Amino acid sequence: MMEGVTMLRQLIGQLQEVLELYGSPPPTVPSNYFIQFQPQPQPPQPSSEQLLPPLRWCYFNLEGSSLQDSCYNIIMTAGKSENLKMLEPGKPPPTKKARKGRGKTTLTTTSNSDNNMEQQIWQEFPQDLFEAVIARLPIAAFFRFRSVCRTWNSLLSSQSFSIQCSRVKQSQPWFYTITHENVNTGAMYDPSSNKWHHPTVPALPTKQIVLPVASAGGLICFLDIGHRSFYVCNPLTRSFKELPPRSVKVWSRVAVGMTKSATSGYKILWVGCDGEYEVYDSEKDTWTRPGNIPGNIKIPLSINFRSQVVSVGKTVYLMRSDPEGILSYDMEDGVWGQDVIPVPPHVTDQVLAEGGGGRVVMVGLVTKNAATCVCIWELQRMTMLWKEVDRMPNVWCLEFYGKHVRMNCLGNKGLLMLSLRSRQMNRLVTYDLESGEWLKVPGCVLPRGRKRQWIACGTAFHPCLTALA
Repeated sequence: MMEGVTMLRQLIGQLQEVLELYGSPPPTVPSNYFIQFQPQPQPPQPSSEQLLPPLRWCYFNLEGSSLQDSCYNIIMTAGKSENLKMLEPGKPPPTKKARKGRGKTTLTTTSNSDNNMEQQIWQEFPQDLFEAVIARLPIAAFFRFRSVCRTWNSLLSSQSFSIQCSRVKQSQPWFYTITHENVNTGAMYDPSSNKWHHPTVPALPTKQIVLPVASAGGLICFLDIGHRSFYVCNPLTRSFKELPPRSVKVWSRVAVGMTKSATSGYKILWVGCDGEYEVYDSEKDTWTRPGNIPGNIKIPLSINFRSQVVSVGKTVYLMRSDPEGILSYDMEDGVWGQDVIPVPPHVTDQVLAEGGGGRVVMVGLVTKNAATCVCIWELQRMTMLWKEVDRMPNVWCLEFYGKHVRMNCLGNKGLLMLSLRSRQMNRLVTYDLESGEWLKVPGCVLPRGRKRQWIACGTAFHPCLTALA
């Protein structure tokens, strides 16, 4: 035994000389220990210098416990002897944790640190930057946004958030429609996501039918089917207001136009065929009659009620049939105007629309023999005549061949939604007046329902989260 110990100590001395020669002396070892090393496999190094292989050091207590109980490993790279560690004699080596347990511990630690980090970030996140980010979310996301917490819900009515929303480019108009099957509930179509939404406006009366007739600044104006009561609502935020009774009692059908004021308010015009009209100012909360219709405008007005009133800036435009042309009214100055413009031949179901950039366009059906097509005309300001600028693709028009088709325009603010119906067909299409793109609209189906709904009427509106009724 003593001879073996002597030989091992000689071997240790030789090893120390070798390591000192290469610049990596071994640690000091007690006399009752000996050291063993063996090269460990190592992938080739990219460096051109030849490095020593790492050494596996094992310290054995020659006088105490067994060799296995007192063995430990040291991975030692040449020149880095500070990584050495030593176990006390008789102390068992550290045991490896199971792979599954190690993963859980690491994951839990990382998750906790991430949660703490997220809380610190959001606590110090600037409020104005937060509002700027929220204002740029897709409009459809705000249906879920409002239900997160009271703080987020109250954000929609804050002045600073309103300023952030005003800096965001106006999105495509949405369409608020009423279906034949559910006249007391609305359906909104979002063209950007090509989806229908079914909002509820609790304040709208349920015992009578109310129809959307105009819109401006994110607000929609409703009129009951008896033409008695007006309501204004933001369908996204459910901001609601019932307008005061009109001073002039008119029970016949009226045309309604709406514009946004230079400030944060809005104005609403109603006009009947006999020339009676009034204007509502939201800032004054009253109906007024600024003046009389000029004598050069023929009474009765013969208003085309199939066509919605178009608002361009502070002016509204109405289509009339006798004589054929357009009536205009300036909401700020209170001035009426009239232009006699004949409708192109073979045109039916014609309606006015806003083409963007102050343009006024007309949409109608052109029928010759058994062929029917949807055409678009733009009003030429110099000649005051209609000029055809586009028409529906011929492939789509073939579906109308030999059928008695009726058209209804559900929106007239840069993006048109047209309802084309016959006994055998019910189609919804959109037309972008800027790009000239025609698209088919998916059928409107109620939640948890399968039956396709027939659209009765509707209006286009630009969604605005901060518009207040």
